[in-house]
Amino acid sequence: MAGSSLVLSDDSTLSKIDRGLYRLETLMALLSGLAVFALMLLAVVSVSGRNFFNQPLPGYVDWIEQAMPLIAFLGVAYVQRNGAHIRMDIVAGALSGRTLYLVELITTFAILVLMVLMVWGSWSHFLRSFDFAAPLWSRDSSMDIALPIWPAKLLAPIAFAVLCLRLCLQIWAYGLAFWRNEERPVAVPLIADAATQAAMEAEHVSGHDD
Repeated sequence: MAGSSLVLSDDSTLSKIDRGLYRLETLMALLSGLAVFALMLLAVVSVSGRNFFNQPLPGYVDWIEQAMPLIAFLGVAYVQRNGAHIRMDIVAGALSGRTLYLVELITTFAILVLMVLMVWGSWSHFLRSFDFAAPLWSRDSSMDIALPIWPAKLLAPIAFAVLCLRLCLQIWAYGLAFWRNEERPVAVPLIADAATQAAMEAEHVSGHDD
């Protein structure tokens, strides 16, 4: 993925865990992208049905509601790993050494606290919708074609839980970097210079991005 950051790897346990988690995050990001593609196909089918047969796709809005958590949440851990979330690169770029690692450690921990609360809240929201004794295990459904809503609600705590794992890993990495005063730590996004960014973007466009 082209961006302003890069993540280094080595043969350490930390880096191996990072790469293993990254495979899961990449799969989730792929599912998110497929959901966007599926919505485009649904839009074509719905518009074509309306124009040519005067009959749009039944439950089109319901399917959009089901797909939105796929699009909005499944890619967040992938983006966090690659350092592509909105961040103050100007400020971070002015810091170095233990000062940078300490700031990154504090801010990452603050995000983790927020995301743990998000996991707790979204899981409670899912439980209010899920019921083994109800038809389709659902206490609520969409307005048009009565799709059960609990699968969409379940995606939020799953995605947030994976993000929490990523944040815990980054806290570990920043802690080690602070303790050892490492110049180029692994498993965390590092701010790349202009030349490296250009090389990453060229690699991404050429189809060889990892």
